Formats: sequence, structure tokens, C-alpha cells
Amino acid sequence: KNAAYPVAIDELKQDQTLKTETELRQSRYLNNRIEQDHRKIKRIVRPMMGFQSFNTAKRTLREIGAMAMIRKGQMKGISQGDIVSQAQFISELFGVRA
Repeated sequence: KNAAYPVAIDELKQDQTLKTETELRQSRYLNNRIEQDHRKIKRIVRPMMGFQSFNTAKRTLREIGAMAMIRKGQMKGISQGDIVSQAQFISELFGVRA
């Protein structure tokens, strides 16, 4: 509940950087969508005991993110519950058979 946030939001609306309908949620839990999404990634990564290099981390996190997007139904042409389409997409994307 930082006092600077409402002022900054109003300035961004005046500059037309943000749409006028944009509203600031003052509850810290409502603004926490990104952390909620990262929680699932952290749960997957923790047993791996870290990464040996930046490139390994980058590739692995990109793949985990892609899998999450597929699972949530955020990919065009692949519906959320369509397991066959998801498996075909994964095999094409990563070059593996599912």
C-alpha cells in the first residue's frame, strides 16, 4: 500500500500510457498474480537443486513456461483439455515423441 502508487497511476493515465479504465488494486494479494504463477515454477525447479549455467536455466525455464501456457489453454489452436493436440504440439516444439 505504497502512497506513491496512486499518484504514479494517475500520471500514467494522464500521459495516456495506461488506459483510463485501469484501476490499482490496493490489496497485496490481488496484485500477486505473477508470484502465484511463479510458485508452480519454483515447485518444479527446487528438486533440480539449481542450474549449472545461465543457458541451462534459460532453456529449462522457457520450456516450463511453454508447458504452463499449453496447460492453461493460452496457445492458439490448442484447447485446454485437448491432450492429443497438446502432445502433437510438444513433439513438434521440442522434437520428442509424447
